[in-house]
Amino acid sequence: MILDGKLVSKSLKDDIKTEINSYLLAGKRKPKLVIVQVGDVMASNIYVKNKIKACVYVNMDYEHIKLSDEIKEDSLLELISNLNQDICIDGIIVQLPLPKHINEDKVINAIDRNKDVDGFGIYSKGQLFSGIQGFKSATPYGIIKLLEYYNIKIEGKNACVIGRSNIVGKPMAIMLLDKNATVTICHSRTVNLAEITKEADILVSAVGKAKFVTADMVKKGAVVVDVGMNRDENGLCGDVDFQNVEPIASYISPVPGGVGPLTITMLLANTLESFKKKL
Repeated sequence: MILDGKLVSKSLKDDIKTEINSYLLAGKRKPKLVIVQVGDVMASNIYVKNKIKACVYVNMDYEHIKLSDEIKEDSLLELISNLNQDICIDGIIVQLPLPKHINEDKVINAIDRNKDVDGFGIYSKGQLFSGIQGFKSATPYGIIKLLEYYNIKIEGKNACVIGRSNIVGKPMAIMLLDKNATVTICHSRTVNLAEITKEADILVSAVGKAKFVTADMVKKGAVVVDVGMNRDENGLCGDVDFQNVEPIASYISPVPGGVGPLTITMLLANTLESFKKKL
């Protein structure tokens, strides 16, 4: 069965829209998200366009600040400091990647922890690791919502995450652990990878290699979630060899149309949560 991220995303966005409209009827302002983009990378332009489109759909206020890729790091940090101080801004995100002369970690951690709706800052990660309520990284958070929508049991299951990035792999493992799964993290230096993935009831791939996960790596009846966004000779594809893995899996997410739409939706959910805390 296909894990339809577009369907789940629309359902969640409709809930967000309803909640925002209820605040407007009560005389409150709209929640506001600020998107800071540095440079003119095509992929970033597409991601930002989709985020703006989602904001419009749920009736959320937004501001898109697009800067030259020649901006100095100090100037960018000053801008973020000013945005931090604006009480009418609930969420701030800096679209990655940044130009090489700018330290991404320094910029991300400059965002006020109460406005870090991407959940990328070290404080947000610390809250997640410690089991404290805070902003969860949008992509893993969306995957949890996807599994919950389809009533896929996580508790007691063997889960395997391929990838150990701070944005997806590590927070994904923690969120699955919080749902009482038994979690294994694999990566580029894992020995006998297929033997480990073959034991997983839930397999999440965030390795960033086209069709890396093949049929012989997947347990029959497993739930397969593909976070990859790659290109091959046929265009956009995920980490999973979808055509050959689909007959084996009980559930599988496609690329595109799987995890991607939920990443943006959970960004909006975090922004709404920030707004509600202020109320």
